[in-house]
Amino acid sequence: MDREEEQRKSLARAADRTARKLSERRTYLIAAVMSSLGITSMAVAAVYYRFAWQMEGGEIPVMEMFGTFALSVGAAVGMEFWARWAHRALWHASLWHMHESHHRPREGPFELNDVFAIINAVPAIALLDFGFFHRGLLPGLCFGAGLGITLFGMAYMFVHDGLVHRRFPVGPIANVPYFRRVAAAHQIHHSEKFRGVPYGLFMGPKELEEVGGLEELEKEVSRRIKLYNSSS
Repeated sequence: MDREEEQRKSLARAADRTARKLSERRTYLIAAVMSSLGITSMAVAAVYYRFAWQMEGGEIPVMEMFGTFALSVGAAVGMEFWARWAHRALWHASLWHMHESHHRPREGPFELNDVFAIINAVPAIALLDFGFFHRGLLPGLCFGAGLGITLFGMAYMFVHDGLVHRRFPVGPIANVPYFRRVAAAHQIHHSEKFRGVPYGLFMGPKELEEVGGLEELEKEVSRRIKLYNSSS
């Protein structure tokens, strides 16, 4: 009887943990979808109305438009290098007391490390605000920079939070070969097998290659594919 009672309690605890994880994933998924839809719709509307406003007089501000879109791409790419540097020099150093929550088992749908996403959103919002309400090349560049930071943040959320840490389902993104390598590389970062490398996300496989970690990367890719196939 004691053994049966213990088994029932064990099954109940397991069921409770599963239900709690599902609830946490559902909560984060709702937050991710709502924020993504909101940000995407606002970004599209802002781009449309900004250039519609700029072309009211019939003149097309070619340089300003080119600068906006060029800097949006540049800012998105630059954010990868910023995140890589900040991850190594700040998050794993003076800001470890916040980032540590990301390297420990999460309790609840959110973690203290999520604050960094809000911090990065502040300059993006400021740049978008200035660029949207002012005319000229400089405001256009600021608008592009804010747009690029925003795009990077959304991509980071889906790949890092969704694909790597499975805080919400990402659908077909999980089957993209390069994203599989990105996810595997970041998992190796959490294992600290190469002193924390890679610190970047989208260029993580390249970082591992530079420290001789390609063999370990391929092993992790294979492990994740098997895990994905067994759970699907």
